[in-house]
Parts: sequence; C-alpha cells; structure tokens
Amino acid sequence: METKERRAALQERLQASPEAVTGTALAQEFGVSRQVIVGDIAILRAAGSRIVATPQGYWIPKENVKQTIQATLVCRHNNAQLAAELFAVVDRGGCVLDVAVEHPLYGELKGALRLSSRRDVERFLYNLGEAQAEPLSLLTGGVHLHTIEVPDRETLHEIEAELAQMGILVS
Repeated sequence: METKERRAALQERLQASPEAVTGTALAQEFGVSRQVIVGDIAILRAAGSRIVATPQGYWIPKENVKQTIQATLVCRHNNAQLAAELFAVVDRGGCVLDVAVEHPLYGELKGALRLSSRRDVERFLYNLGEAQAEPLSLLTGGVHLHTIEVPDRETLHEIEAELAQMGILVS
C-alpha cells in the first residue's frame, strides 16, 4: 500500500471507529511500525484532520452525535486523591476530556484524557505508574482544570457537589 493510500485508509478507519484505536493496533492493521502511524497521524493533523490522541489511542470526534454539556472544573488535590477525583466524575456519568495547568513559563499545558469509565481511569492510573510519571498538577501545587462532558445539568451538579464535598473543587 502506498503512503497516500495508507493515510487515506487510516483516516477512514478512525472516522468509522466509535472509540479510540491504539497506535499499536493501527500499526498491526496496516502492516507498518507504530512510528510510521505516529508520523502519518502528524501529517493528517497538519492537513486539518481532527484526530485526537488520548491514553486510549487515536480517535476523531463525531459531529452532532449526541447532545452533551461541557464544563470546566477547577480542582486542587494531592496525588493520593487523583483516583478518587477521576472516579467521582466517571461514576456519575461524566467523561474527563482533558487536564490543563497554567505553567508560569509555558502558559497552558493540556493533556487529552477521554476517561469515561472506571476501566479507563484504572488504565490511566496504571500507565501513569508504569511510566513513573507525575500528573500535570504537580507543576502547579495540585491546581488544575478538567474539561468534562456530561449528558445533562443534573449530572454536572452531582459531580460538582461530590468534588466539593471531597474538598477537591475550587470555587
């Protein structure tokens, strides 16, 4: 398969997928290395594709699939409360789309998460430990922003109330 054909097929594959697909799975599917897929994704993005990279893999957001509400929550906690924070959101039907911090030198630093289930959170926490990495909030004394997606205002209020009760939500 030629490079242009592979990139077109990769774009189609991601558009058709209802969920994220890992770079490793795409590499196996297309018979190339994971690094080739990473390069192809970068070129497709540069050409205007809305491919999003998350801990679960690559995906393309679907337009007008469902009505949801997005909100930004300001949170503060230590590393020991990270799991509880994320579980509080997903257990109530929310999706943690990303995390962002305001760095004094670099400005906003943002990481895509797309965590919508306990399994996603557990995988994220496992990967964080395996990589021996620290969460972005470490850079800002625990203060960070999450963009979350919820099906309705009631769900948003439940999540906010739970995080406030836990002492995590900054008002």
